[in-house]
Amino acid sequence: MKKYKMAIGYEGGKYRGWQRLKNTDQTIQGKIEGVLSKHFGENIEIQGSGRTDAGVHAACQIADFLTEKAVDCDVLRSTMNKFLPDDIVIFSIEPVEIRFHSRFSAVEKTYQYRIWKADYPPVFQRRLVYVNEGEKLDVTKMKKASSAFIGKHDFKAFSSDKTKKSTVRNLSTITFEETDEEIIINLTADGFLYNMVRIIVGTLIEVGNGSRSEKGLENLFDGKVRMETGFTAPAQGLCLMNVKY
Repeated sequence: MKKYKMAIGYEGGKYRGWQRLKNTDQTIQGKIEGVLSKHFGENIEIQGSGRTDAGVHAACQIADFLTEKAVDCDVLRSTMNKFLPDDIVIFSIEPVEIRFHSRFSAVEKTYQYRIWKADYPPVFQRRLVYVNEGEKLDVTKMKKASSAFIGKHDFKAFSSDKTKKSTVRNLSTITFEETDEEIIINLTADGFLYNMVRIIVGTLIEVGNGSRSEKGLENLFDGKVRMETGFTAPAQGLCLMNVKY
């Protein structure tokens, strides 16, 4: 039995998320497993580095799979890209040690959130950005407020999941880029909870539009109450950019 690692990209707009579901074939995992299983003539299951939500994109998702059959990585990559939908791509396939795990071996992940701020609608980017239609965002205030999230915190209030597992994460950096059309927020951490990035971004948007003060955000970690934090920013603006091992 040998293990292989894949680097994957996808536009998630029409999918129900990464994770395979019983009631639909519109998942990223399901589409990839279908092509792999047909290629090898056996049931192949893949493990991803994380479960991106419905509508979320990936510039570099990582997944792994096991097989006893011989694999020519270049041929397999070419075959998969031929038969996968146009909005899913396999960048690379390579053998890895059997103990490698796409999720549990990861030490750091980076997500990017794109906010469209121009006073005209996006055309080419419309499926990849959140359009801010409210008050103009004060990026200076957003940057200042973002420092409250840096470091090791209990992010329970910034998740929609009711898990009993640890909700402590170490968020190492939040950076901002601004163009004439967009505000781009990059977040890097040792891991993210369900909807964590989208809720952090939603909270920062509320700071930017003046509906929330940039002061006292550190108190949100103490209460651990979801209703006290910001709205969940729409999925289409979010993209998994990188997974570090």
